[in-house]
This record gives sequence, structure tokens and C-alpha cells, in this order.
Amino acid sequence: MATTASATRATLSSLSSLSLSLSLHSTPRLSFLSTAKLTRLPKLTLSTVLVRASESDKPNGIVFDDFNNPDEDAAVFDPPTPPEDYTPPPSFDELPMETEDEIAAAYEELYGPAYAGVSVLGNDVYVMDSKAKKMSAFGKTKKEKVKDGFEERVVQVRRVTKVVKGGKQLKFRAIVVVGDKKGQVGVGVAKAKEVIAAVQKSAVDARRNIITVPMTKYLTFPHRSDGDFGAAKVMLRPASPGTGVIAGGAVRIVLEMAGVENALGKQLGSNNALNNARATVVAVQKMKQWREVSRERGIPMEELWK
Repeated sequence: MATTASATRATLSSLSSLSLSLSLHSTPRLSFLSTAKLTRLPKLTLSTVLVRASESDKPNGIVFDDFNNPDEDAAVFDPPTPPEDYTPPPSFDELPMETEDEIAAAYEELYGPAYAGVSVLGNDVYVMDSKAKKMSAFGKTKKEKVKDGFEERVVQVRRVTKVVKGGKQLKFRAIVVVGDKKGQVGVGVAKAKEVIAAVQKSAVDARRNIITVPMTKYLTFPHRSDGDFGAAKVMLRPASPGTGVIAGGAVRIVLEMAGVENALGKQLGSNNALNNARATVVAVQKMKQWREVSRERGIPMEELWK
């Protein structure tokens, strides 16, 4: 008995010293653990939850679906009966094969004309940018000329330089006139590091600036006109059949590409090819047909000749 009592006193003294050291510790977590009383929670099982859910009458109680539903056959989908005149559609494999024209027409209906510019449905396709590409012997792409009815004529190619930091930058400037010789003409200018690239870029620029030249049945101008651009001034006069195009420089090229066969032209003030070509375009844009003037003034065309 004496030995047991002495062992009990030693255990209590060690516990008291441990509790004193924990209470003097600066961390509140250790002091809280020293005074907390541990309680054992009851064991929660699925059966307990089911019993509590069945006993509770509250709407927010736990509800479990009963998968052992005896009326399981009632949830089977029953499709409606088809009508008497119903014929099932044919399967995909039984359809006939489409031809290449039908495939191309369906593609154009969804995505527009093909890259080659060929329209199967008869749409009006602007084929300026649809250039067919071919591989050359060295593996480079070779672009063919655009077949849109316009002819190209190079007016001038000059070498121009630009002073930059570290030296001069060399480029080529090309002036190109395009026309269909049926009353449509355009003037374009562009610069590039190579002559061929400059001509191609200026041709594209000329196609973006197409104008219509008014002409009579004798392929001449309806009346006289003057135009200026910068320091250049151009004078245009109609001529009788058989006269031809009497003009020089850029004016002659613009009139020939437009399809004018009888006209008189004169450059005044400047010899710059680009300004003279643009001055010719300005002079042509000032012209009007006789029927346009009679419609604007509200009088018959015969009155204009008096």
C-alpha cells in the first residue's frame, strides 16, 4: 500500500509540474489544450442518418431516392405511332454519288466563289485578286497575269532614293495605266525594291482607281475639256473620224488605253508624266454625255444643238 501511495504522489506531482509549465507558456494554443476537456463524439453511420431523415417532418430534411421502385416499368419511353403515309428517309449509303459540279455549287453556296475565281452558280466575280499560282523549277511561286479584261501599259519607271540613318534606301517607282479600251481606264503608281514588284503593285493601284470615259459613237469626246493636277495642265478636244489620237507623253497612253481613237490633246505647264496622266483623268471626269445634260436641265436633246 505504501508503495502504491508513493507512486500515485509521484505521478500527481509530475502532472502538476507539466500543467504549470504549459500555463506559463507564451503560446495561447498550449494553454488552451492544457485546460480543455476532450469529449468523444457519437459514431455517425448511414443508418443513423436514414433514421433521422425518416423521423424528421421538416421540408429541409435529407431525402434519398428509392432505387428499388416497383413502378420502374412506367418510366419506359413509348414513341408515337407514325402516320399511314409516312415513308422513312433513305440512309446515307443508299444516296447516289454527287458530281463534281454539284459539289462545287454546294461549296460556292456556303463559302462563296472558289479561289480561282470561277463561278458555278453564275455570280459576278471580281477576279482581280484571284491569281493562279504555279510552282516554277526552283520551287518559287509564279504568279500569272490577271485575266480581267484590262491591259497594262508602263508609262515610266524611275529609281528613287530615300535618305535614312546610315545611308540611302534605293527603290523603283513605276507608273502604270490600265484599261479595257472600251471606256474604262485607271492610273496607278507604286514603289518597290524591284522593278517587277513595283509594276505589279502599281497595276493593282490602277485597278482600284478605274473611271469611265464618256465617248460618242465616233469614239471621240462629246465636248472639249481642260484639267490640271499640280503644275500640269492638259487640254482635250474632240476630233472628226479618221483623225486619230494626236497627243504625246502620258496623255496619249491614257487615251489609247481608254479606247479613244479620235482626239486632240496638249500638255501645258509641266512635263511630269504622273501629273499629266492624273490631269488627263481630271479632264475626262469633267465631261458629260448629251443625254445626261438634257436629263439634268429637263429639256429634249434636240434643244441642246440650237
